[in-house]
Amino acid sequence: MKLGLLLCDQVKEPLASIHGQYPAMFARLLLQADPTLIFPVYNAEREELPKHIDAADAYLITGSRHGVLDGYRWITKLEEFLLQLHHAEKKVVGICFGHQLLAKVLGGQVDKAPQGWGIGVSQNQITRQQPWMTPGKNSLHLPVSHQDQVITPPLEAEILAGSAFCPFYMMQIGHHLMTVQGHPEFSTSYTRALIETRRDILGPKLAEESVKSLQLPVDNKLFAHWIVNFLREPGLN
Repeated sequence: MKLGLLLCDQVKEPLASIHGQYPAMFARLLLQADPTLIFPVYNAEREELPKHIDAADAYLITGSRHGVLDGYRWITKLEEFLLQLHHAEKKVVGICFGHQLLAKVLGGQVDKAPQGWGIGVSQNQITRQQPWMTPGKNSLHLPVSHQDQVITPPLEAEILAGSAFCPFYMMQIGHHLMTVQGHPEFSTSYTRALIETRRDILGPKLAEESVKSLQLPVDNKLFAHWIVNFLREPGLN
């Protein structure tokens, strides 16, 4: 299977030299679940999108330092491409920024969360179990790094996981779109390094709480299997 990575950001130095860029992170994550996956990369931030939706079997939208409301032309172009994928019922996974952008494109509302930064390892309850969510689990622990979040989900969205801090953390729309606010591609060491680079922005209290949260076990590997299961689950049409 070709899983096209719609790249919406670059990892900055010095973190990139240590932890790699996002395509390498996703490859490390997902090849654990399916070593046959191939990852063509499309730099959406540079408006380098596939010429045809069938250039890949499915797509994954990465996170970004940008917000979905920033108004850049590349974001508008990506929204147009995502609508094509949606109308064709092409399988798409949205991660963080990708989760928010799909929600926005399909009529949901995204905004800065009044509760502030979500950073570190977040704990969310599974509210709806889907057949592809195997092995099953009652809660989901993934790294996060976000200020914005989905405030109002699209009408057709099924909410799969959430918490008081982020009620619409994980969603499915139809049989072909799945999104999550978390970052399953982030290793604990990368998340820690990211927190350190933002310590001045976060403030000492939140920074320390975020570092402490890294002691929690994470479900990155489990979520990799969920992504692959979702992508390989037959469509309904």
